[in-house]
Amino acid sequence: MTPLLIENGRLVDPSQSIDRVARVLVTGGLIAAINPDDGDLPPNVRRIDARGRIVAPGLIDLGTELREPGREEDETIETGGNAALAGGFTTILCAANTYPPIDSPGAVEFVRQKAQRARTCRIHVIACLSRGREGVDMAELGLLAEAGAVGFSDAPRPTSNSALLKKALEYCHMLDLPIYDLPLVPELTGSGVMHEGRVSTILGLQGLPTEAEDLAVTRDLRLAEATGGRLHIGPISTLQGVELIKRAKQRGISISASVWPQTLSSMTDRELESFDARFKVRPPLRNERHIEVCREALIDGTIDCISTGHTPRAREKKVNDLDLAPFGMVSLETTLASINTDMIRSGLLSWPDAITRLSTRPAEIAGVPGGSLKPGSPADIVIIDPDVAWTVRGDEFQSRSNSTPWEGKELFGQATHAIVGGEVRFERHA
Repeated sequence: MTPLLIENGRLVDPSQSIDRVARVLVTGGLIAAINPDDGDLPPNVRRIDARGRIVAPGLIDLGTELREPGREEDETIETGGNAALAGGFTTILCAANTYPPIDSPGAVEFVRQKAQRARTCRIHVIACLSRGREGVDMAELGLLAEAGAVGFSDAPRPTSNSALLKKALEYCHMLDLPIYDLPLVPELTGSGVMHEGRVSTILGLQGLPTEAEDLAVTRDLRLAEATGGRLHIGPISTLQGVELIKRAKQRGISISASVWPQTLSSMTDRELESFDARFKVRPPLRNERHIEVCREALIDGTIDCISTGHTPRAREKKVNDLDLAPFGMVSLETTLASINTDMIRSGLLSWPDAITRLSTRPAEIAGVPGGSLKPGSPADIVIIDPDVAWTVRGDEFQSRSNSTPWEGKELFGQATHAIVGGEVRFERHA
């Protein structure tokens, strides 16, 4: 493996409180040194000039739908991994909603082996919380953990069975692995297609009430407090959900929470006035009040991290009437740029804080390597051009699907390099 020297870039590594121009030496797949002397450089080192760019720990996503096996028309392990690299993500956690679902050691091993052969980003497996993702009987969590699962979830189905969730939290407390729960009470959502409010009423569209999220958050927090289990709640998109999590953390309940990029963006529920299914996403595009509160919660740490919400659905599924089209969007390749455009360039979030929420904190929550460029750490690195302007075109994505609410919008910032284990797996050419 060729040694790498990344030089002249702005090194942003919150795990070391570093934010300055520095050189990073990579040898043997690991971070060898920060600011090495010239005399310590290997003779065959490859130099990467990162002038004007940000060098940071590779981004980490806590729940990417890869859809393989069974729904390869939406995404595959290889195409999803390539999309992750193009978006600056060097590690992703694969959701369990495949067909058949990931509820057996064999299913876990299938994803792990396919990921190794694809040689894209690092792909860890979130296995099913319940058998068949049916929400009735608990899956064999111990065996799934032995097979390599790093957490459990039935998402994008919520865990409606409270007894099941309580039992699983108690069990996972012993395994020291997290449960990821989608906060939603499905009985309250019905066939809703957008945020319930003034706009949905004017448009005559059935809405998704905020109470469907708030009640689920309340239940989840109570069970986390009772069991002491590691619970991650997300995505959060309502002001009441934020307030509930803030109070729970003040009481010392050990939970974490995430937000998806559409909830932090400048897009609101008014986008649905177009009746375009590209904007049919879950959680739905909310109004300005909820967006403002979620942004503030991310800034102050009430919400721990940003996940992509990458839920690909094939074009023929999304090009449909709003009532018939599925929820979903591709977002691995736009998350970094949307956060830069809506949060960083506006002065709401600094680059160190953004990297904390996109890399350092997700690594801590998931308990996986990454999120740091300390010497001896795996050399998983993203290099970012923060100033490049580009127009979103879904047809140009690495992802197999192309439906994105950011279609046609101008965003700022892109990953120029993604390095995994010291190997340049993605390099953007002008």
